[in-house]
Amino acid sequence: MTLSAERTAPRAALQRGLGELALALPAGASDKLLAYLDLLAKWNKTYNLTAIRNPLQAVSHHLLDSLAVLPELPDRAGALVDVGSGAGLPGIPLAIAEPARRVTLNDANGKKGAFLRQAVIELDLHNTDVHVGRAETWRPAERFAVVITRGFSSLVNFLAACRHLAAPAGVLAAMKGAYPEAELAEVPADCDCSQVRRLRVPLLDAERHLVLCRVGA
Repeated sequence: MTLSAERTAPRAALQRGLGELALALPAGASDKLLAYLDLLAKWNKTYNLTAIRNPLQAVSHHLLDSLAVLPELPDRAGALVDVGSGAGLPGIPLAIAEPARRVTLNDANGKKGAFLRQAVIELDLHNTDVHVGRAETWRPAERFAVVITRGFSSLVNFLAACRHLAAPAGVLAAMKGAYPEAELAEVPADCDCSQVRRLRVPLLDAERHLVLCRVGA
């Protein structure tokens, strides 16, 4: 494959995926999304941010997987925090797709935090902040309408560590693969996680679900 073809293939895959998701992104957003993947590939050589190396696979597993949650988020304008953001997923694609939304990327790992800060600068994400530190001990000045994660292994752990980050009417959103029946059975009584959305991610032959939770005071 020529260098030109290597660059064209991810762009074509992204456009196809956006079409299947019926997402209309702001001008220049597709370019920023692909620039993000380039930046991720560059830093991945040193920081091992993701196991995915194939550019086409990165489009489906990173970009489209993140963007598929957009229609399911209940507050399209409220501030959002991506907890355990790691390589910036899903937070960076969401920040690019919704430049009017305030987005914060949170990770406890300093090296990942350094990448996130550099990505915010290089991608010119004026709506995005980075907080490096453990979610459990973080007390932000203002809480968030949406607290989302792709990085927590357990729904119960996510709720325990992050429920204090959600505004009173806010939602905690956990991105999952297969329907998390066992995890849902362990949810505390004061947490309502009854809204589980099945997601269809273009170009990705795998189950995806989004669990939307609201917690008591």
